[in-house]
Amino acid sequence: MANKYYIRGMEQLGIGVTDVHAAWKWYRENFGADIKILDDDSEAKYMLKYTGGVPHRRHAILAVSLQGGGGFEIWQYKSHESTKPLFDIQLGDCGIYAGKIKACNVEKAHEFFKAKTDGTKTSELCKDPKGDVYFWLQDPFGNYFQVIHDTYQFKNEGKITGLSAGAVIGVPNIDAAMTLYKDILGYDIEVYKTEAAVCPDFAFVPGGNSTFKRILLRHSEKREGGFGKVFGPSEIELVEVTDRTPRNMFEGRFWGDRGFIHLCFDVQGVDVLREYCKEKGHPFTVDTLELLNGGDFDMGDTSGMFAYIEDQGGTLIEFTEAYKIPITKWFALKLKGRDPQKPLPNLLLKALKLKKYKE
Repeated sequence: MANKYYIRGMEQLGIGVTDVHAAWKWYRENFGADIKILDDDSEAKYMLKYTGGVPHRRHAILAVSLQGGGGFEIWQYKSHESTKPLFDIQLGDCGIYAGKIKACNVEKAHEFFKAKTDGTKTSELCKDPKGDVYFWLQDPFGNYFQVIHDTYQFKNEGKITGLSAGAVIGVPNIDAAMTLYKDILGYDIEVYKTEAAVCPDFAFVPGGNSTFKRILLRHSEKREGGFGKVFGPSEIELVEVTDRTPRNMFEGRFWGDRGFIHLCFDVQGVDVLREYCKEKGHPFTVDTLELLNGGDFDMGDTSGMFAYIEDQGGTLIEFTEAYKIPITKWFALKLKGRDPQKPLPNLLLKALKLKKYKE
């Protein structure tokens, strides 16, 4: 155990917004993100590398769904005006372009979103290179999602979708990106890999008519331990635009500004992971264990640690290890020192329903 690190699932997709409450309402009502794990309105002290060298106050809500999938960390600046992209982002620009959302029945989900949004916000059904059906969806805040077929559920709550099943990420070079996404994050299964071509299923989104190399990656290792049974499996689709030079989506902006700000993984064995990332050419750029001399990082009533690395295009990947998560005023899950591969008992996981939002 001492010589290994464990990735126990894709914990959350970070989303920068201008109104955290309005955004959570939309994600709650449309994707079922109705369990609030944390609600923290405080100063972000440790991300100075990405916030102009000064700490900024922000309000963050981490919301999950017991139906399964990674959560959303919905993030609003309070001491800085959240900045929109400085240029029109196109598919293939460097960064997280879209989140992937689980749906057991894609066709039923498509009918649901078509009825709720106008035709400019929801694409027609399309097929990826493997022939799997999915569709694109744009939320009211300008963010794109793919709703994909994924039958994994932790608890069937009768919702149209689960939550995060992965992401579409623009990279400058797919082959070079394998060091991070395959070697470090463990996405070792190539579902498909295509050479440069126009992709008909990309036509709905800005920049989608360019030519792309693309690869869809999944992990062979079962994500176990902690909340792994809630998060379930995930996938990463990397896209490399080949007929123009991509730009970084956060060029001239801060982490936490509008858009997808990071992809976060629940881990254990940070000391081993730190050395491995350094060896692979992706050293930690933020490391609260070092900044706090091994102490805990507090976010409201929760505590733990976090660290960040970057891919070649500047996309931020976060690693977190939770030490304590409150369930009620009187009871908190204490996670520090647990067997990294031992899942929390279903009874405790289902107790998260006590934190479910009540209209």
